[in-house]
Amino acid sequence: MKSKKCQGNMTYKILLVDDEQDILEFLSYNLKREGYEIITSTNGKDAIAIAKKEKPHLIVLDVMMPDMDGIETCRELRDVKGLEGVLIAFLTARSEDYTQIAGFEVGADDYITKPIKPRVFMSRIKALLRRLEGTATETSNALIFGDIQIDKEKHLVTKGTTEIALPKKEFNLFVLLSSKPGKVFTREYILEQVWGDEVIVGDRTIDVHIRKLREKIGEEYFKTVKGVGYKFEF
Repeated sequence: MKSKKCQGNMTYKILLVDDEQDILEFLSYNLKREGYEIITSTNGKDAIAIAKKEKPHLIVLDVMMPDMDGIETCRELRDVKGLEGVLIAFLTARSEDYTQIAGFEVGADDYITKPIKPRVFMSRIKALLRRLEGTATETSNALIFGDIQIDKEKHLVTKGTTEIALPKKEFNLFVLLSSKPGKVFTREYILEQVWGDEVIVGDRTIDVHIRKLREKIGEEYFKTVKGVGYKFEF
């Protein structure tokens, strides 16, 4: 069985966290078949200690766990120095919007619901790990996605041979979303990062700017995650 490799010719390491042993065994079996290195934990506290030691590339984290739930575990993981780039996907049977919003607000990268279908689960895992492979070429002043180039120094976007001059807020919003392709940015985080303390007209302001970016850059690049926020996909 060939191991799944990442940049630097290392095997992808995945930490699974769930208080149900049968779920851990099921997920471990399917991931190991694909060649991933798997570590498991049955609670949030131990998961944090393991993550500090093992430095996994991805953590699949159950939301509903006793003592320390997944939301709190994720919040603490995001404060650990050295784990800033670790991907975190929540695993839960709960599908209410408020649960997903809470997850993304504490730094989750994705959300996988139970009951788990192996093919769907593996597809989501592979899509998450592709983010670590670098879909964009980054120079000191620019991000390049295929024929799209974002020049941060010149404050200019180029698509093919066409230069697209974006107003300041649209440009800053594009830079933010494209900084982590595939990651969902909540509306609250977008407002904080792009508008700061400025007085604005609520969420509608973001929607208008996203609509303008879709018109100028392309509809297919900017995805809406209902009840949560937006992401850039390339």
